[in-house]
Amino acid sequence: MKAAKILMVVLAVVMAGMATTASAHGSRGRVGVYIGGPVLWGPMWYPSPYYYPPQVVVVPAPQPPVYIEQTQESAPAPDAGQQYWYYCKSAQGYYPYVKECPGGWQKVLPQPEK
Repeated sequence: MKAAKILMVVLAVVMAGMATTASAHGSRGRVGVYIGGPVLWGPMWYPSPYYYPPQVVVVPAPQPPVYIEQTQESAPAPDAGQQYWYYCKSAQGYYPYVKECPGGWQKVLPQPEK
C-alpha cells in the first residue's frame, strides 16, 4: 500500500514536470489525471419531463369549383339546304336587328328588295 502511494506521488511529479516543459516550447498535447465522477444536473427525485406529441392539423380539401353553362337564346340555325329569315311579330322586325322575341320567331322565305 505504501508502494502505491509513492508511485502515485512520483507519477504526479513527473506529470507536472512534463506540463511545464511542454508549455515552454509552445502548445502541445497534455496528459493529466482526473479524479471524479459524472456530474448530474438537477436533483434525482424530479421525474423526467413529459413531452407532448405533436398536434395533428387536418385541413380538408377545398371543394372543386362548379361551372354552370348558360345558353343564350337566339334565332335557330338556318338549314343547310334552304336559307330563311326570322321575323318577330311582336317586335315587328327581323333577326339580327331584333335580338329577342317574346312571342316566338316565324320562318319567312327571303324576299328580294323592291
